Amino acid sequence: MRYKELREIVKYLQNFHTIDQIERVQDNTIHMRLDGKDIFFDLGRSKNLIYLREDFTKIRHYNAPFDKVLAKRCKKSRIEKIELDENDKIIRIHCLLRSSYKEERTILQLEFTGRHANAIILDDKGNVLEALHHDYHRDIRPGRPLHPLPPPKKLDKSPLAIENMEKYLRDLYEKERQKRLSILKSAKSLQLSKQEQKLHKLLEGLEKEEDLWKKAEEEEKKANILLANLHQIPAYQECFKTEDFEGNPITIELPKEAQNPAHGARLLFAKAKKLRQKAANIHIQRENIEEKLKFLAKKRAIIQRAKTPEQIELLFPKRAKSKSKKEKNYEKFVIDGFGVYVGKNKRGNVELLKKAKANDVWLHLKDLPSAHVIVATNKQNLPAHILEQAAKLCAQFSVEHPGKYLVDYTQRRNVKPKEGANVKYVKYKTIPVTIEQ
Repeated sequence: MRYKELREIVKYLQNFHTIDQIERVQDNTIHMRLDGKDIFFDLGRSKNLIYLREDFTKIRHYNAPFDKVLAKRCKKSRIEKIELDENDKIIRIHCLLRSSYKEERTILQLEFTGRHANAIILDDKGNVLEALHHDYHRDIRPGRPLHPLPPPKKLDKSPLAIENMEKYLRDLYEKERQKRLSILKSAKSLQLSKQEQKLHKLLEGLEKEEDLWKKAEEEEKKANILLANLHQIPAYQECFKTEDFEGNPITIELPKEAQNPAHGARLLFAKAKKLRQKAANIHIQRENIEEKLKFLAKKRAIIQRAKTPEQIELLFPKRAKSKSKKEKNYEKFVIDGFGVYVGKNKRGNVELLKKAKANDVWLHLKDLPSAHVIVATNKQNLPAHILEQAAKLCAQFSVEHPGKYLVDYTQRRNVKPKEGANVKYVKYKTIPVTIEQ
């Protein structure tokens, strides 16, 4: 941001008196609720921004040392002073936290300095308590005085008239929202396309049932011919020419691992059995791939309908490395620290019912076929915004058309599985959700 913009924004911020809430909501973005007004400070290295927005849904939970100190020292504090550095794009918020037995003063320094942007928490003596980034180019260590940044070469201190600051800050967000949304939609759609291409390739590579049955019959026929002619085949012979049971000439190559013709016949019978099993189960593989493609199609629809970057980022959480290579039939999302699991298919729904604990929350579309959704509560009370997001995911991954839907929810202990993924549930409540066009 330009210095002259920050100067006008600081004049606006000086009207506020308390920090009701403060937390990091994205890797480089701090959300402050000042006298009930939600203001966001984006300290990203590529672009720094201060903006207002009302449509924010928290999907990430941060618990690093910086976040703990930020909450401890600034949450529910009184603002004593907000100032802009005369020589740099640095805002300092001086806050006071008062309890019955002590007063604690803190300075939150927000540095809108391009690629070296940072948020630093200082005590009233100017010593570092914690920082968002501990960079190599500057000594920022807790317990030590903060070294100042080298002065910028040039600052734009020209006059800037902003008639309506709140509209100005909302417009800044709207411009950034559209830009980020466009980039995310393109990037994530491309990511899904690559996954879909792999699945289509697997689908095309699956053998047909009739071909597998035919191969099984051929292998079994060869095995029977070998058994009928064992007395004519030398033990060391690898290839045998004879006639089949209809009098047609046939050449039979014994399996390489066959120790003798009798062993070769047994191997051919075993191969025929495996081919029959594969033919009987190939439809399961095909259905599994088709279900994955349907799930990706629903994901794509959610991306295209998304109105905020967070709605897309929610679908692509950062994954911890797993030792297991087995692909699950359900997908895990993380909303503000809570694990939300969505069944991809009937098997996934059954797995979730078995996996869930008694206190977890189960969700399902009311009176409609639906993905099962489980919110792992870890015996905690489930915040309303988590429940709303989980209900919306339940609807988004269950229906194809926009509209208003009802989602039932209850604790897992109140859900009784019947046949397959069918259930009977009691003591439930219902929440309305809207899938936008």
